[in-house]
Amino acid sequence: MTRLTRPARLPRLAAAVAAASALTVLVAAPASAGDPTVTDPHVIAHFDFQKGQTPENIALEPDGSADLTLAFAHKVVRVDKDGHRHPVAELPTVANPHSPNLGAAIATGIARAHDGTLYVAYATGTAETGIWRIGPDGGAPEQFASLPTDTFPNGIALDEECDTLYAADSARGLVWRVSLESGAATVWASGPALAPTAALPFGANGLKVHEGAVWVSNTAQGTLLRIPIGRASSHAAGPVESWATELPGIDDFAFTGHHGNTILAALILSDEVVLVRPDGSHKTVLTHADGLRNPTSVAVHAKQVYVPSAAYFAPPNTTPDPNLLLARISKNKL
Repeated sequence: MTRLTRPARLPRLAAAVAAASALTVLVAAPASAGDPTVTDPHVIAHFDFQKGQTPENIALEPDGSADLTLAFAHKVVRVDKDGHRHPVAELPTVANPHSPNLGAAIATGIARAHDGTLYVAYATGTAETGIWRIGPDGGAPEQFASLPTDTFPNGIALDEECDTLYAADSARGLVWRVSLESGAATVWASGPALAPTAALPFGANGLKVHEGAVWVSNTAQGTLLRIPIGRASSHAAGPVESWATELPGIDDFAFTGHHGNTILAALILSDEVVLVRPDGSHKTVLTHADGLRNPTSVAVHAKQVYVPSAAYFAPPNTTPDPNLLLARISKNKL
């Protein structure tokens, strides 16, 4: 494999996020008796940054194995709970990528259907931009949905009951709705709350479907948003609700259980995972000292928390350490 050259815009992006973070005070709210506890963090797998093995997003298998997108390698790998990895698929190489803001071809969000089909977002700046599908038995990925070349599809999530996939668009500040039957994509939600800023060109980023709503993080604005899904046949987007603020550099996130609105969110620049309570207050539960290296996403399975780190912004004269961290979350708090 060719040696990875990090796009020049990544350091500038890091500086922009750091500057934005300096303008925002992350309030460490006092612990609540009802908070889940996160313990025993340990890194179970390390990756090679120079080969583009930068873990960006995660979907979980029923046995607890993690399907990871490796952004700059545009691959999907499966890592079991012992840290052993297995190749799943590789997205096609793009001859002249020019994705918004970064310029490279980037594999971003991933979601798993109940039958084992994997959906992967691919930002290239070319006709390959969109959602790609990998069958339950593997095989070559196929492009399932096309998106405009000036989009940056990022976090994705499935609503299989409504035959729908939702995708956050970080460049245009949108949420796309994709039919699982036809692959047709339409703009589902937009507006200032989802938009990037002049200082930081990444708006809507992480995305989850949870209890009748689409939840979206906005990296540029440091916010976590909730968008109700309409009950009519059109499933139109309701008004965008601000759920939590003062989360500078928020990337993707996960709910701690199938019910309730307690969230674990990755803050990519400050090397933190924070617990966001239903009232919007938050506290840090994992840090750089635990092994985080620019965490990009979070997943929860049973009593386990998974956190991929891409190590995009390693300090000068240090060796980047992309990795996958595993921790325990208290059962009785879910």
